[in-house]
Formats: sequence, structure tokens, C-alpha cells
Amino acid sequence: MTRRRTSTVPGKSRFDDIYDQPDPRAYFRRLEPLAYRIPHHAQPVFRRVLTARDATPGPRGPFAVLDLCCSYGINAALLNHHLTLDELYAHYTGPEARACSRAELVERDKEFYTSRRRADPIRVLGLDAAGNAVRYAQDVGLLDDGFVEDLESAEPSPRLRRAMAGVGLITVTGGVGYISARTFQALLESAQLPVWVAAFVLRAVPYEPVVRCLAAHGLATERHTARTYPQRLFTGTSEQRSAIEALTAAGLDPAGKEADGWYHTALYLSRPGQAQPGLEVLVSEAGIG
Repeated sequence: MTRRRTSTVPGKSRFDDIYDQPDPRAYFRRLEPLAYRIPHHAQPVFRRVLTARDATPGPRGPFAVLDLCCSYGINAALLNHHLTLDELYAHYTGPEARACSRAELVERDKEFYTSRRRADPIRVLGLDAAGNAVRYAQDVGLLDDGFVEDLESAEPSPRLRRAMAGVGLITVTGGVGYISARTFQALLESAQLPVWVAAFVLRAVPYEPVVRCLAAHGLATERHTARTYPQRLFTGTSEQRSAIEALTAAGLDPAGKEADGWYHTALYLSRPGQAQPGLEVLVSEAGIG
């Protein structure tokens, strides 16, 4: 199953040829020169948010994470393994990886991830319209379950609706713009646990429609105001110019961020009510304040 990703970010470069390959080697080769970093920033934040979510009053017991626009399971790899994003770049762009067939790479990756598995793994589900990417993440054991669905154009499958009953945290790194409030609405309609949403969102993408959707389901949203998080370098001056124009039209200042050649994201956390500790505290405790 192959589908093109449609972004709402004006002038944003397309990477359709790397999003749905049989394995992630082309993905890492293309994005490494652009210094794609957002999963690196998300790794400690998501782990700290998981701890806070687990400590909140309410239904106890294990819950699952649903990673939206999960691609090849990169967030799951960083969440559940003693790994860095730089190590993943090295793993998939090195000569050993280049020499492998897909079948050989899958066996190599199973061993790679098993040897680095954390003692406290969380159940991670993945949702993406890119079928090859989701299957890879499942084949190597990064996702406990995967769903190849596009909730922007279709209703969730019965299987996805059932899986949502056990989800306590939804994560997304940069996928907003490819997905909208419609996806969040479809998922939250099937939720049975109190669901938190942690999202890194490009500054050039309006997040307010998603915030309103989450509020309608009883979730209050905080934005981390102390800093933003670089996503990747622009592919060229045209992409940079389009992003700056969109930011300026939205009343945002690109100085020191997009003006310096980088897409930047903002971090949002949505929870039932005004939960504590606040997002600023959680980020500081994650070590990236």
C-alpha cells in the first residue's frame, strides 16, 4: 500500500520517495545531510511524559502508546531501546547496511534491537498510511502492532478502534500538517482510558484546530514556551522563504530559528484537566529545559 503524504505547509519539500520504502535505509541517507533531529529531542520528553502519565490517578495498569505518522518505527526504537538517533543514522547508512538485502537487514535489525532493549519497554502501536514502513517496523519488532490507515480520508478500522481502548498516550513528531484534527477526532472517539497527547509541531503549521478538537474531549493543552526544537535544515532558499512567509503571516518571528536555516517545532502536551507537574517542569526534568 503506497500513499503520497499531503502536507499543509506551504512550499515544504516532498520526500514521498523515502517514506514508503521496504526498509529505512533511503530515509536515513536522505535526511542525514539535512540534520533531521526531532526524534532526538522527543526521546527524553516522551519518556518523562510516560512516567507522569503512569503516575496520575485513575485506571491503573499498563497502557499503550500510539505513535502517529510512525514511519519506520523510529520513535519506538528510541523510546524502548538504549539508542540515540545518531546511532540509528550510523546503523542504516554504513557499509554493512548497504550490502544487505532486505531479508538480511531485518535479521540484522532484530539482533540489533534485541541487544539494546530497555528493561522497562512500553507497548507501542504505530499508525501510518505507508504500508511498507509500518511492516518493516513490525518485522523487526519495533511496533507491537501497526495500522496502515489514513484517517484523513477514511474511518478507523474495527481493529484500530479496539486497539485504542488500551492507549494512554498519543505521540507525534512532525506529522501534524500531514494529519489534522480529523485524525485526532477519529482516534479519541474510540478511547476508553484517559489519553494524553504529546506533539512536536512545525511552527509553520497551525495547531489550534487540533487543540480545539482535544478540548472537546476534555483535554487541556500546554505549549512549552521556553524554547523551540529544530527539526531539520531547509532543503534550499525556496523552502526557507515559504516557511518564513507563513510564519510572518501568522505573526511569528523567524529570527534565530527559521531565518537561520532550520525548520523549528513547538512542543505541546494535552491532558485531562490541568494536570501537574506542568509541562515546563516535565521538560526540565527530561534534561533538555
